[in-house]
Amino acid sequence: MRPGDRIFSGLAKSAGILIVVMIAAIGVFLLAQAVPSLIANKANFLFSREWVAGDPTNLSFGVLDLLLVTVFSSIFALIIAMPISLGIALFLTQYAPRRLARPFAYVIDLLAAVPSIIYGLWGAVVLAPTLEPVTGWLNSVFGWLFLFETGNVDRSIGQTIFTAGIVLAVMLLPIITAISREVFERTPTMQIEGALALGATRWEVVRTTVLPFGKAGYISASMLGLGRALGETIAVMIILATTSRTFGWSLFDGGDTIASKIARAAAEFNDPRSAGAYIAAGLVLFLLTFVVNAIARSFIVGKKEYE
Repeated sequence: MRPGDRIFSGLAKSAGILIVVMIAAIGVFLLAQAVPSLIANKANFLFSREWVAGDPTNLSFGVLDLLLVTVFSSIFALIIAMPISLGIALFLTQYAPRRLARPFAYVIDLLAAVPSIIYGLWGAVVLAPTLEPVTGWLNSVFGWLFLFETGNVDRSIGQTIFTAGIVLAVMLLPIITAISREVFERTPTMQIEGALALGATRWEVVRTTVLPFGKAGYISASMLGLGRALGETIAVMIILATTSRTFGWSLFDGGDTIASKIARAAAEFNDPRSAGAYIAAGLVLFLLTFVVNAIARSFIVGKKEYE
């Protein structure tokens, strides 16, 4: 092996090892900081919905309510973003002329460059009032369904999971679309030409060749998007209204995700025990996103077309 190859190989291995070490160090740090507060906690951390962490001598906190809001809002956003991203990716790779597909793809990718705080302000100031007639209609017509029943905050203000989920969906679009587009473009040309030669329509080509080939990559991209939604902080913090009432599985509920809860209280981390309560919640979020990303990776492991 040439010296240049050995140097490059060593640098690549070192970079990979460094990432693993950093992730492990973050996990160890979170665990070490959280354990003292968990020991002093008077409530069940995993199943309690109360959160009293201001007094270090009387800690009583549970992550269940925060976890439910985090997962619920993220899944709602994913349900919105997945079909839209799929349609955009298929349009750009299978239907749009190349002179249109390239600039349109750039525009979609640029959505990822918009700061989270801009999305949050847009959601709270512009989107929430615009959606008020829609949310009112959903609440009045489908209020019998738990998803659209009256929530624990004033729905007319718009600071609800419904608004936050739509904003999160917009933030997920560039991630899911970009990865899905790259996967669909790698569909073997011979398979596409063979289907067309047999008389298949463009949609039949998509259904019989492109989608089967790219299904694993599309699902993996969606899982990566879910991980992004779970950890979103500023936009969700701006949009969601805080409330002392527990989460009731309605899209018109308010509350806090784990990330937004930590962000709201960051200025009050003046005691290690109180801060440890929030770090414990952060540890749960860390493990959750790690699991989601591992699931995303599992969809493409062993598939030759993605190696």
